[in-house]
Amino acid sequence: MTAVMISTMVLCFALTISVAVSIGLASVLGIQASNANMLISVKEMFGAINKFPLAAIPFFILAGNLMETGGISRRLVDFAKSIVGGVQGGLPMTCVLTCMIFAAVSGSSVATTFAIGSILIPALIKHGYPTSYAAALQATSAELGVIIPPSIPMILYGVSAEVSIGELFIAGFGPGILISGALMLFVWAYCKYKGWGKHDGDGRMPFGRALLKAGWALLMPVIILGGIYGGIFTPTEASAVAVFYALVVGMLIYREIGLKDLYAVLRKSALSSAVIMFIIANAGLFAFLITRAGVPDAIGHWLQEVLKSPAYFLLGVNAALFVIGMFIETSAAIIVLGPILAPVATHFGIDPVHFGLIMVVNLALGMITPPFGVNLFAACTVARISLDRIVGHLLPFVCVILACLMVITYVPSLSLFLRDLVYAR
Repeated sequence: MTAVMISTMVLCFALTISVAVSIGLASVLGIQASNANMLISVKEMFGAINKFPLAAIPFFILAGNLMETGGISRRLVDFAKSIVGGVQGGLPMTCVLTCMIFAAVSGSSVATTFAIGSILIPALIKHGYPTSYAAALQATSAELGVIIPPSIPMILYGVSAEVSIGELFIAGFGPGILISGALMLFVWAYCKYKGWGKHDGDGRMPFGRALLKAGWALLMPVIILGGIYGGIFTPTEASAVAVFYALVVGMLIYREIGLKDLYAVLRKSALSSAVIMFIIANAGLFAFLITRAGVPDAIGHWLQEVLKSPAYFLLGVNAALFVIGMFIETSAAIIVLGPILAPVATHFGIDPVHFGLIMVVNLALGMITPPFGVNLFAACTVARISLDRIVGHLLPFVCVILACLMVITYVPSLSLFLRDLVYAR
């Protein structure tokens, strides 16, 4: 059964069939090969999405789209530019910093790509940056959307591996800040080397004025994250609060969202949510079948025999996840692999929260690596260029994040310090 499922899934990927359909078809054939009742598929697919924390996904997607339409994104860009935009290379640094702030509400890298990219990619091109560089930078910076909490992949890992979502969220700050700082340092040095961005400060708003204009936008992550860690509401409830806040600010304060705009926002959010939920449902059935077949136990025993130490285990897992992330969508990979690898990591004495951060950061790289990087497609759509044109500029960014991944992997205190402080571990 397992061979039939895996070979079918790989064949479907090779034929460029969508991830959700590939996983679902492989699962159906697996059920047939094992002579099991097809009613299992209905039960397990429903069970996979019938989880309260998953309700946060459509709400965070909707919040991100409301921020884009309601002018919150533009004000965040002006605020970030007032901080770092005065130096050579300040505009690319603004892109990274804005994505970092926007990520503290949206939870989605694709939403971040469209919301911030629609503003900053044209601005970068206008200031003389190559279109391919602008698209590669935006796709990479938007990856912070799933690393800085709240994060949809962290919610999925928490549900599938039975790990506290609140602990995962607070553990994400350290890795997120590390990656943001490394990217800003790299783009500053790269722009100095290339001679780009000498006039990035043109049109830069004074800090005080930018802060005043972005005040309501900046208050949003404070309310959301403060409410979660203050025990006022759960991460799932926080997603609904984010939608309500974005709606009020966009409609009543900034007045950039009209009733006629709501249909397009809701439709776009519903489509994005449906795609993710469909992947989760099919991946849940796939995970159930391979677990019933004993695949997780077999992999665990094999890893324990081959990779004798935690350091080798983490190195092997990182190498495997990097390759897997190139071909399988992040949400599906986390739901399928989380229940398999998390228990093995625990056996090696690795904190499941720390391991979750490693999985999320590693698989997030798949969003910016060909051939199926969703951020790349989103950024190329905004920049109106083909995917092959940005690969050359993309490779240095991938190397920077890989270096950060190694630090995150082998310095667990970077992820766990805040968690231990807040939860008194």
